[in-house]
Amino acid sequence: MKSNPTAVYLSENFGLGNERVSMKPIGSGHINSTMLLSVPSKSLVVQKLNTDVFPEPDMLVKNARLIESHLTQKHQVGEYNLDIIRHVATVGDDYLVECEQGLWRALEFIGGSYSEDVVANTSQAETAANAFGQFAVALEDFDAKQLHHVIPDFHNLAMRAEKLTDVIKADPENRLASCQAEVDFCLSQFGLIDELKALKGVVPIRPCHNDTKINNMLFCNKSHGAKAVIDLDTCMPGYWLYDFGDMVRTFCSPEQEDSTNLANVRVREDIFEAVVKGYVEPLKDLITEQEKQSFWLGTKVMTFMIGLRFLTDYIDGDHYFSIKHANHNLERAQNQFALYRDILAKKSTLKAMLSDV
Repeated sequence: MKSNPTAVYLSENFGLGNERVSMKPIGSGHINSTMLLSVPSKSLVVQKLNTDVFPEPDMLVKNARLIESHLTQKHQVGEYNLDIIRHVATVGDDYLVECEQGLWRALEFIGGSYSEDVVANTSQAETAANAFGQFAVALEDFDAKQLHHVIPDFHNLAMRAEKLTDVIKADPENRLASCQAEVDFCLSQFGLIDELKALKGVVPIRPCHNDTKINNMLFCNKSHGAKAVIDLDTCMPGYWLYDFGDMVRTFCSPEQEDSTNLANVRVREDIFEAVVKGYVEPLKDLITEQEKQSFWLGTKVMTFMIGLRFLTDYIDGDHYFSIKHANHNLERAQNQFALYRDILAKKSTLKAMLSDV
């Protein structure tokens, strides 16, 4: 079988040679194209970076390598026990390769592991949340000012709201009529912006992962325990409430985030409780009471904001998130708004779980 020329080119550049090279898709990310590049003796994860989302790929790699170095130092002294995903240099001692009209990077492949797109049970939820908590603790003494803001205002809800308002006015693809109900609902929830503003100076800014989806944590094939926290691309200064909220968003629904089975999109309360327990336990010596209480706001904000972003991208013509069909981003938005509504409906129960931990 003839090897894919792109696969061979990348394999040669990243030091794997050119014999029996294969490359196949791996993972389920929305932004970069991720492949498993293999020769008989070794595999690497290679990614074609989306430079529309990440216009400064050199800074993206620099940020991630700073985090890798810090975690490695922690690992060496027994203060961080998870595996660390690391960038792989080219044979020319660089970290980016231009190929197929794009820029590619390579990451070490962490074998003996698997990821999940939907949490199956409370044990998985607690294990993954605990891993993200360990990650947060390991970065507590990392100077986040070193990190370049690869996506400025990534979790800036006010900016996201302004962007939605702008695309509503422009309606470049004439899609507004097909999603007016979602737009009206979105606009009715902008009070969250003021709630976030009120936290300024109340909770500390921390080094954050900023993309704590369930599929950014690898489980061990044998023990089913936590193996590695991956995807360090959006590590930037932020609030722990964002990382907590993104876990709730991606752990607690029994449906994937693009499921159209909206009747089943809901917060599983036992999973929420497991997320609270798993994440807060490693943080217990660092977290303030105000931070812990802010996790309720994070629960609301992250689910609402990703719904808003999906809706904005749909109206704008699908430039940010990769899609599989014309209404994909609209369906994602509808899914997230269904989850958000259920979060609001269960306010008393969920807030009590945060207070009890």
